[in-house]
Amino acid sequence: MSFIEIAEQLNKEKADIILIHAFNSTGKTRLSVAYKDVTKEQNGGQHAGVYFNAFSEDLFVWDNDEDHSNESMRLSVLQSSLNQYHSYLLEDMEKSEEGFNIYPKIQSKLDRYNPNYFFVINTYKVAGTDEDDIEKGIDSFSFFALDDVEQMYPIKISRGEERIFIWCFFLALFDIEDWVAEQGAHIFIDDPVSSLDEHNLYITADSVCDIIDQNFGKKKIILTTHHIGLFAILVDRLTSGEKSSKYKNAIKIFSLSKKDGEPILQTKEGVFLYHLFLYKTLLTAIEEDKLYLYHFALLRLLLENIASFFGVGRPSYTLSKIGIDNLEGTMNVIHSLSHNDRYHYMDPVPSDSEKILLKNVVEGIRRTFDFKV
Repeated sequence: MSFIEIAEQLNKEKADIILIHAFNSTGKTRLSVAYKDVTKEQNGGQHAGVYFNAFSEDLFVWDNDEDHSNESMRLSVLQSSLNQYHSYLLEDMEKSEEGFNIYPKIQSKLDRYNPNYFFVINTYKVAGTDEDDIEKGIDSFSFFALDDVEQMYPIKISRGEERIFIWCFFLALFDIEDWVAEQGAHIFIDDPVSSLDEHNLYITADSVCDIIDQNFGKKKIILTTHHIGLFAILVDRLTSGEKSSKYKNAIKIFSLSKKDGEPILQTKEGVFLYHLFLYKTLLTAIEEDKLYLYHFALLRLLLENIASFFGVGRPSYTLSKIGIDNLEGTMNVIHSLSHNDRYHYMDPVPSDSEKILLKNVVEGIRRTFDFKV
């Protein structure tokens, strides 16, 4: 299949929520562009939906101000059709105790990630004056360390912090009714997780779920990601979590891969999806001693997939097959750590006892099924 054909297939899907796990170098961004082209063609050449993808991140470029020893270092925002909506992000501005401006529409999204910096918005100026040209939009952002508010010396935030900031900028844009209503058919999010640490993975999953909550039943939501952790968390929450009764009949789950250079879209339904990939991911994390809390979400999904293969669907069934004695206690730990909503305040690394539990379950799977990876 071509990316256009896959985009046409996705566009015809009746599901309100579409989750796609795409392996590396399979063309997630190309798929989002193809989907944009297909839906624009059916909408008289006009955008039918809104997007977050690699092109969104490309709108932000660092101006390091090398000629002046970084005195005015800033993250510039290239002009685009989005500039007409920037003025909404400037509304409800507040003043901090230190006297700098706070823009709550962006700040409220960013606060979840507990940043160690604050930002200032630099607007365009009316020609020949110091007056802000609000209608022209945001020119750039300057960043300052929280522990250096008196000197106000601009800093360059890390690549991971930059990705988070841009994601929060677009989360704020998604709240602008004029934009999402004008292009109201769908929201297409391509890989919100890139240079994020494992702790922020859960916060990003929360923000995606918020988008789904706010827009469910109003527009189609499509998310592609290479990150098996984010994918597993979202699948788990939307099909097995507290709100799963609302979503589970309105979701389609796919994998995107390549065969002989051509993209292939496969549905999860009726297949033993990802069991080897999930299993290999867990084995690698154990071997490298890089276990994080999100691996429990992967473990739960692996247990469910194995159980489904036997026609059961209960992860505890898999635990019984591999000889785990304390079924209820083990399942309670896995369930708790794969559904916990308090990751904003938790260490993303599990405790030693939790690591031992996970390793024991994975070893039981290896011993019982001897999967070849």
